[in-house]
Amino acid sequence: MAKCRRLPHIGCMSETQTDTYPFSLDVEPVGESGSLFQWSIRKHGKLHQRSDRKHPTEAKARSHGEAEIERLIRDRGR
Repeated sequence: MAKCRRLPHIGCMSETQTDTYPFSLDVEPVGESGSLFQWSIRKHGKLHQRSDRKHPTEAKARSHGEAEIERLIRDRGR
């Protein structure tokens, strides 16, 4: 992977995840306690889908959201 030498605080284009375009994933805590998390999927920046259940950790919410994006991309070709 190429290294960015001019602006190290900004990631290189090769480091960004572009294989999920036009979808992006947001994971956020739910409620005031922040102990549960939910994901939302955006398509071209607009809300496309939101998780229907709350997840106990951010990692679980992210993995479920990523799996849903993979399903959306796979089914898009049908």
